[in-house]
Amino acid sequence: MIAQSHILQQIQQNVNLQKKVFAVLIDPDKVKSEEVASTLNRLPEDTDFILVGGSCVENLKTDVVVKAIKALIDLPVILFPGNVNQITSKADAILFLSLMSGDNPEYLIHQQVKSIKFLKQSTLEIMPTGYILIDGGKTTAVEKISKTQAIPQTEINQIVNIALAAQYSGKQLIYLEAGSGARFPVKPEIIKAVKQQIDLPLIVGGGIKTEKQRQMVYEAGADIVVMGTVFEEI
Repeated sequence: MIAQSHILQQIQQNVNLQKKVFAVLIDPDKVKSEEVASTLNRLPEDTDFILVGGSCVENLKTDVVVKAIKALIDLPVILFPGNVNQITSKADAILFLSLMSGDNPEYLIHQQVKSIKFLKQSTLEIMPTGYILIDGGKTTAVEKISKTQAIPQTEINQIVNIALAAQYSGKQLIYLEAGSGARFPVKPEIIKAVKQQIDLPLIVGGGIKTEKQRQMVYEAGADIVVMGTVFEEI
């Protein structure tokens, strides 16, 4: 289990030790506070931390769900916010996301600036993350809300260049995301190409529905795999 302080440092140490990390994403729009206990009971034993967030969820829902999780389990809880209104001080850390794959400044920097007043007063561990949305076979909520397009999986060089641009810009994590409910996950050749070029921990999520798929993503080079509510299938 990852310690609840210095989470990013522990992730980096795991990468150095070639230890794979597993995270479960809980979307407060899909999991109500009264359903948290049953959801946590289905967590795989090798779960390292919980991500909480979604594209449309409101702050109040996020706050209530995070509080319910923290009351029931000792795993670190990391926010995966779709916008500034989803931030709560009840979590342990936050993926400070920049949507590097889109050209909408609102999700590249403006939302981040709006969050600063709150974050300065919180104890959340800030984890700068370059977020790259990859086409998973369907239009995602992220695309609709951010008014950007996912990058086709054929554009491997472009994806690698975006990941490197995120690293050169000072990000500490790279997140390749096929989107919630993706028909298929990020292809292994993309994961491999990105991992060979970056020097940062690589997170991969979206469309990963089975244990076989999870292991394929790890073998391709992902350091952290994120699965959503389908985790009960593994």
